[in-house]
Amino acid sequence: MAKMCVAIAAVLAVAALLQTSTAQTTHVVGDSLGWLVPPGGKIAYETWADMQTFVVGDILMFNFTTGEQDVARVTKEAFDSCNSTSPIFLETTGPFNYTLDAAGEYYFIGTMDRHCFFGQKLAINVSASTGPTPSPQAPTPTPVRGPMTYVVGDDLGWLVPPGGYIAYETWAYDKTFLVGDVLVFNFKNKTQDVAVVTEEAYDSCNTTTTIAVYRTSPVKYTLTAAGEYFFTSTFSRHCFFGQKLAINVTASSSATPPSTTTAPTPSSSSSSSAPSPTAGGPSAPPPESSAPARAIFGISSTLLLIALALVH
Repeated sequence: MAKMCVAIAAVLAVAALLQTSTAQTTHVVGDSLGWLVPPGGKIAYETWADMQTFVVGDILMFNFTTGEQDVARVTKEAFDSCNSTSPIFLETTGPFNYTLDAAGEYYFIGTMDRHCFFGQKLAINVSASTGPTPSPQAPTPTPVRGPMTYVVGDDLGWLVPPGGYIAYETWAYDKTFLVGDVLVFNFKNKTQDVAVVTEEAYDSCNTTTTIAVYRTSPVKYTLTAAGEYFFTSTFSRHCFFGQKLAINVTASSSATPPSTTTAPTPSSSSSSSAPSPTAGGPSAPPPESSAPARAIFGISSTLLLIALALVH
């Protein structure tokens, strides 16, 4: 009987260990942006949520300064209309952790002034569990499309964005850029410019050496080669304050862009029609290690073998 009890305890330990391996995830809302009125409007939190997977038991962390922001959970109707008169709950002290205790849709807004109308709102969908990993399937070919024109920043335009570089990072996130597409940079002449730079210059905000500079708005820049493109401004500290854009261009709608591709290097010009820069950059990040999963499996197997040995 004593051996049987020990065996059961060992099995329970294994179960507890496996449960720990699927522990809850804490999602920091907006990551480094935090919870505030976002630059460029509601797309900032929409994009952030699209990059997450929410399951029951996960935690949302709203980082904000007490007295400057708050967070309210509301109904969908209140979310759509930014009506904060009867919230499901209201929290005024930051930072605040909210546990997702049921599957379904959740809606959050800021109730101060017109914060919700200016984009301080978050809608997410929570799944009951992560579920099994789907079996791999052959990729569906992307339909071929013609060249598209993208207005950089949309209504925000090309300027020093409120809240920093996340504005243009967010703008580019859900877009697919193909060879032949055109970027339009809208700005007020003599207050901004568009500089095409290398990746190193982009990272360090060093604009002493540029591939090309365009000073007359609107700048219409045609993406003529596959690879990575980097844009910023040569005006003092504009790059440091977030006026920078990095995109990756695919050769065609069905091809994967190469790690490096060389295109003709344009000369400096004030013309609003632009050739492409020298493309290319770092390779994709390595896949996440499977070592933790193997470690847990090894520990689990060891405990089970001990339990069986004790029984016999």
